[in-house]
Amino acid sequence: MEKFVIKGGRPLKGTIEVKGAKNAALKVLAASLLSDEEWIISNVPQIEDIFRLVELLKGIGVQVENDSGDVYRLKATNILTSYLEPDIAQKLKGSIVMAGPLLARSGQAFIPYPGGCVIGQRPRDMFLDGFKSFGAEVRENRKGYHLVVKKLKGARFIFSKISVTATESLMLTAVLAQGKTILKNAACEPEIPALADFLNKCGARIKGAGTQTIEIEGNSRLLKKGAVKIIPDRIEAGTFALLAAATNGQMKITNCQPEHLEVLWALLEKAGVNFELGKDYILVKPAKKLKAVNIKTHEYPGFATDLQAPFTVLMTQAQGVSLIHETIFEGRLFYTDTLNQMGANIIMADPHRVLVNGPTKLYGRKIISPDIRAGIALVIAALIAKGKTEIDNIYQIDRGYERIEERLQKLGANISRICD
Repeated sequence: MEKFVIKGGRPLKGTIEVKGAKNAALKVLAASLLSDEEWIISNVPQIEDIFRLVELLKGIGVQVENDSGDVYRLKATNILTSYLEPDIAQKLKGSIVMAGPLLARSGQAFIPYPGGCVIGQRPRDMFLDGFKSFGAEVRENRKGYHLVVKKLKGARFIFSKISVTATESLMLTAVLAQGKTILKNAACEPEIPALADFLNKCGARIKGAGTQTIEIEGNSRLLKKGAVKIIPDRIEAGTFALLAAATNGQMKITNCQPEHLEVLWALLEKAGVNFELGKDYILVKPAKKLKAVNIKTHEYPGFATDLQAPFTVLMTQAQGVSLIHETIFEGRLFYTDTLNQMGANIIMADPHRVLVNGPTKLYGRKIISPDIRAGIALVIAALIAKGKTEIDNIYQIDRGYERIEERLQKLGANISRICD
């Protein structure tokens, strides 16, 4: 097993580049099943979730080439099976987005129970109800779901709860369905219009992506070949800004789109963080004093749940009491117990809310990464902390952040990857 060993307290300074968006790349890779021609996808982050999805695609017969780092060439000419390998699929929740394209191409799909982070209940029924609305029959057994359909037909579907992955999954299901589909109460995250724009270039007919109502005119033919560059990862950009602020460093974050994080900038300004926004960069400078502010996670364009844990670490260094209200996942605040073990003063009011009393000094400990976003938050805490921190289960961090220790080393961080 690998772990990170971090010696905290060093000032961080330099430039760090944001990689392609994990959540955008996963969906575009899965969407390659909608075409039998070559797709070229660039700026793909080299992370574990991408590697696992590529394994799934290869396993069902997709030709995948990756000869130059972040560029992938895919060709789904022949789908050999609609069965996703459970041992791989259960490692990432994004595997479910393959169901719709598989139904369109093969008339069936076997989807193992989705995996990923243990941060609360996933809206699984919403996906299944969505597939049923297109005419699919869903059979469940102890291993997962077997979906069968003679012909996908356009549907009108209202999401009972806003979900990015469910919105994208049903978008992909509708592209080759017969007739018109209307999706209501859809998610609006930037990755969704980015996906729709590319699919439209390949022959899809999608309107309204990025709003709460999306309309798709089904296409009777497979999509054409295409090429796309994945948009920058807004969560990574925000995480790096929070890292710079928490360590009181000077950091320039490049290759990003700051307009995707407007709520974060408003809150950082209120907290007294010293930063400057450019068209494609963020510059964070040392600040004299941080002030506590409250946050409440919300679907886009609200405060992203994936930035809640790094923001909480920042609040341990701010003067006053801040209320962190997590509205999306009920299990996403449990990592705060680990921060308390490091010296933080955090009181859990209920599974959705904690009070952070600051500022507090943090101290190195032996800890475990519970999920992707809490994992990177613990890395930030370790970089602040006095002494040595060892973080186990770093596969969770590798799922979302490409070679993070190498990139942080270039900023002056004392972090290394160790094999036990």
